[in-house]
Amino acid sequence: MSLAATLKTRARASALALLAGATLHGAAAAHPTRERVAPVAWREIASADVDAMNRDLVAGRPTIDVAVYLPSNFDPGFDKVSLPRMLEAVRAAKQIYGRAGVQIHLLWVKTGAVDPRLLAIQSNEIPGVPDTEYVNTYEASRRHPTVPTQMALGAFESIVEPDADNARTLYLIALQDVIFPFVEPAEGRNWTIKMVRTGGLSFPAYSYYRTLPPRLRGVITITNLSSPSRQRRTVAHEIGHKVMNVSHEYRDVDPAHEVFAEGGLMLYGAGEDIPAGADGRWHRERLLLSPFVYRLRADGSKAWNPDYKEGGHYYDPLYGDKVVRFPGRSAMDPNW
Repeated sequence: MSLAATLKTRARASALALLAGATLHGAAAAHPTRERVAPVAWREIASADVDAMNRDLVAGRPTIDVAVYLPSNFDPGFDKVSLPRMLEAVRAAKQIYGRAGVQIHLLWVKTGAVDPRLLAIQSNEIPGVPDTEYVNTYEASRRHPTVPTQMALGAFESIVEPDADNARTLYLIALQDVIFPFVEPAEGRNWTIKMVRTGGLSFPAYSYYRTLPPRLRGVITITNLSSPSRQRRTVAHEIGHKVMNVSHEYRDVDPAHEVFAEGGLMLYGAGEDIPAGADGRWHRERLLLSPFVYRLRADGSKAWNPDYKEGGHYYDPLYGDKVVRFPGRSAMDPNW
């Protein structure tokens, strides 16, 4: 091989190596490894009066444990979540679930300084395989579950304190912004990526099927309680995603990213109903079967419901026949 040919070959190899390095660097930047963040130093807020919130609890009734983490270092311009608003939201949730036969036990309300970089997070990676009409949204989520970002996981690792009951406890974590990206049909055979600023996000098992570490599966983020309607329903609605393990649906309304209608707690509207039976899509039955529910024994120990058998997808055998088999559908042009 001539010197010129040798140099040309080496130049091409160097260029390919640089391109590969740039590609790998870009991939690493897009999917950063989980950063180790120091645990938050939490302290209980005495003025929250947790004991008063729990005075109506009755031993032996189905119960859910809920804990609240409220950062002390919100930016000065953020006022959508406060201690009074969070407490009012928990009181409303207690009323709503009490009517369905389940009581909420508030474990604590704590405050502390969260790493400022984690006051705003992206919840999950952009989905790689959008839903089509061949299977319904729950089966699609089982096949292609939502994947939390390393940023979100790092944040929750630093916020949620280690505990034997981590996997059974619901954690209401107040943050400034939690951005949720999703894919929806645009036109023809195309999809578009959307990113929504959430007021609350539940990271439910039907969607994040086996992608959340067990000790973080009770995480719920709360970012907007600024109106009376949000204070009344946001916490209760997000708890519903966890404990009923259903999306935005109600009676004859199949699940979707956003469903605005009146009636059920799991729709966007003013409804608070948690219906029962086949006509109610088994919401109350699924609630009472939830692994987050327990009954307090006479000796003070907790008799927990059985855990998920297959990681908590919508059709998990835990629920038996308390599921809805509905067809898939798509807004995409069928003649693409």
